[in-house]
Amino acid sequence: MTHLEELENKSIYILREAYKNFDNLCMLWSIGKDSTVMLWLVRKAFFGHCPIPLVHIDTSYKIKEMIAYRDQLAEEWGLTLVVGQNKEALEKGMNPALGRMECCTALKTEGLRRTLADKKYNGVIVGVRSDEEGTRAKERYFSPRDKNNDWDFREQPPELWDQSRPGSSRGPMSESIPCWIGPRSISGNI
Repeated sequence: MTHLEELENKSIYILREAYKNFDNLCMLWSIGKDSTVMLWLVRKAFFGHCPIPLVHIDTSYKIKEMIAYRDQLAEEWGLTLVVGQNKEALEKGMNPALGRMECCTALKTEGLRRTLADKKYNGVIVGVRSDEEGTRAKERYFSPRDKNNDWDFREQPPELWDQSRPGSSRGPMSESIPCWIGPRSISGNI
C-alpha cells in the first residue's frame, strides 16, 4: 500500500467513525480544494453517496460561477446542501469595503455559528490542513468545542497510540457541544 493509499484509508475510517458516533453530523463545504477533497473522501467512504449534509456559508460575495458549480454538483451527486448566511449583517450593509476582518467575522464566522445553532449539529467535519496554522497542528481528529464553538487546547482529549476518539474526557459529546472532526492525516503529507 502506498503512503497516499494509507492516508486515504485512515481518513475514510475516521469519516465512518464520525458518521457512526454523531447523530446530527454535517460537513463544511467552502467549495475550495480542501473541503472538496473531503467531499470526495466522504463519497468514497460511503460508496458514491454522501449521507452527511454539506454546509456552505454564502457571503453573497462569491464568484457567481462558483455558486453555479456548487448547485450543479449538489444536484448531480444528490447532495444535501445547507446554505447558511448572516442575512442580518447583509441587510445592514456589511461588505468587504468596511474592513476585511469585521466583514469576515460577521459574514463567515457569525453566519456559520448561526447555521450550526439553527440546525443543532453536534458534529462538524472540516477539511483543514494542520500545516496552514500552528494551532491547527495541536488539534486531534475529534476536537470538542464549547457552547460558542470555540476550541480550548486544555480540553482536548488525548488520542493515544494513534487511536481516534469521538468523545471528550467528560464522555460522549452532548448536543450542545459540537465536535469538529477533521482527518488531518491528509494534511501536508501528500
